[in-house]
Amino acid sequence: MSPVLVLIGPPGAGKSTIAHAVGERLGLAVRDTDDDIVASTGMPVAQIFVDHGEPYFRRLEEAAVAEALSEHDGVLSLGGGAPMSSSTRKLLAQHRVVFLDVSLPAATKRVGLSASRPLLLGNVRGRLKVLLDERRPLYAEAATHVVVTDDLDIDTVTDRVVDLLGADR
Repeated sequence: MSPVLVLIGPPGAGKSTIAHAVGERLGLAVRDTDDDIVASTGMPVAQIFVDHGEPYFRRLEEAAVAEALSEHDGVLSLGGGAPMSSSTRKLLAQHRVVFLDVSLPAATKRVGLSASRPLLLGNVRGRLKVLLDERRPLYAEAATHVVVTDDLDIDTVTDRVVDLLGADR
């Protein structure tokens, strides 16, 4: 079993939104590894960061991604930091992965001051810039396709992702 599609990208790229839109369009189940972690721990992601720290969360994330890649056959959305793990990137090499890219201004506008994003607390724009600079090369390494989501509505991004799926068949 293998996902039809895996979505990766930074906070504000639209991974969860596009996963649900593509899933609905194609009649596929949607799974989000952050949701899996919340369900297995009974704690919101932000609370895991506060109570146990980022390294603990990243270990949970690696396990959740590996499990989802092996047992889910629909659309899979990964948390923004998942591709930071070299073992996760190795697993992703066997799948169709779309990197939803987003510029700093667009990501900042979409994310706002969300307390549910623990790595962005404080100076949101500054933290996002660091994350984008740090992660963008790893997202690109793991991706089979890239869709820039800036200034595009949900339907347009969904169309582009669905078109990519057709092009790969």
